[in-house]
Amino acid sequence: MNWYLQVWKSFGDFAGRSRREEYWMFFLFNAIVQLALFVLIYAFSAVNIQPLSVISILLTAAYYLAVFVPWLAVSVRRLHDTDRSGWWMLTLPIIAILLYFYILDGTPGENRYGPNPKGA
Repeated sequence: MNWYLQVWKSFGDFAGRSRREEYWMFFLFNAIVQLALFVLIYAFSAVNIQPLSVISILLTAAYYLAVFVPWLAVSVRRLHDTDRSGWWMLTLPIIAILLYFYILDGTPGENRYGPNPKGA
């Protein structure tokens, strides 16, 4: 939960670097929240409670809109940790390239984007 909150604290900060742990914990927590929201949508739709179904759909849309900028920022900072520009995000259609970069360990020591977030 700390990693998730850390990403929200640095909401629009595209500078610097983010560790693998920060990125993947944010990813995991988002996946859990999204799963919970989809379960709500499905549950309210299955029992045909129209107002609650609409509210849950709107809540899901609001969550996606709210989390977009922090997700983008932590993704760019994760690329910075591997000494790559945030412009690599434009390769999103080729998701395997980004996934490979997100899995890589960060460059040791300081790189052009700042000091190593692991401390050292």
